[in-house]
Amino acid sequence: MPESVTVPVLDKEQLRDLVADVLDLDVAEVTDDAHFMDDLDVDSLMALEITVRLEKEYGVRLAEAELASITSLQGTYRLLERKLGEEA
Repeated sequence: MPESVTVPVLDKEQLRDLVADVLDLDVAEVTDDAHFMDDLDVDSLMALEITVRLEKEYGVRLAEAELASITSLQGTYRLLERKLGEEA
């Protein structure tokens, strides 16, 4: 009997919590369209930390070209949705 692989469930509110935790912000500040760098003052080190946490939490590997999508919660959500869809 083959082993089944469990694909993590993508929940936008959990994603919002994760990003708020990394950035040490209130969850309400991480709106769907808030630009991480322009609106939330994310620097390159924080962006790297978000990437590492996403990879660990969702079991995905993000290519350098995909990192350009991680500019807002909505963009990050869409990227993860696509990556997790490929895994299924």
